[in-house]
Amino acid sequence: MANKTQQVLVAVDNCIFTVAQGRLDVLLIQMKQDPFHGVWALPGGLIDDGERLDGAASRVLEEQTGLRDVYLEQLYSFDDESRDPSGRVVSIAYFSLVQRDRLELKTTDKYKQVRFWGVEGLPGKLAYDHETILDYARARLTAKIQYTNVMWSLLPEKFTLSELQAAYETVLSRRLDKRNFRKKVSSLGIVQASGERSTGGRHRPAMLYSFTSREPEAQIVEIF
Repeated sequence: MANKTQQVLVAVDNCIFTVAQGRLDVLLIQMKQDPFHGVWALPGGLIDDGERLDGAASRVLEEQTGLRDVYLEQLYSFDDESRDPSGRVVSIAYFSLVQRDRLELKTTDKYKQVRFWGVEGLPGKLAYDHETILDYARARLTAKIQYTNVMWSLLPEKFTLSELQAAYETVLSRRLDKRNFRKKVSSLGIVQASGERSTGGRHRPAMLYSFTSREPEAQIVEIF
């Protein structure tokens, strides 16, 4: 009896996170084609001939946000045979971190809508196994910011310490003691004073800071 060779396709899916108004958001696209017509999903697609995985994930990111110079990390492979009703498709999942003010959302004829949703307020069940991928990505992000400097990708080039703390609290979903937070940030040396102060607020202008490095760096000790 001859063995049947099953065609296996490879796709990338990208969890694109941002922080806005005290909420952790993820970018979703609304599908136009069956069997997921009207259902929301993570942006992604099949890799092109000759395309590397990282290149495909960067392409998806740029197609939807117009950005490339942001933090992007490969997460895991998802290969359940039933994950895609159209056939055998293995997904290589990524997550990326974008600053809300820098991006320009783009859509194509493939999708009905493209927009951010709060991770705690998703618009129903996501297509494929994308809820599983999102849960995995969120757990990785929560762990990642506690021992690396990747928060630089969610914040503007210059920020106040209050804005930095608020971003950490949003991703971690918990409050941090102000005094301990600033003491820890100072001891780790992950940010530096810019010599400039904030303007336009009702309160006393606060010192603006920037990350000492915008390249991924791991810390010897847990940050928070």
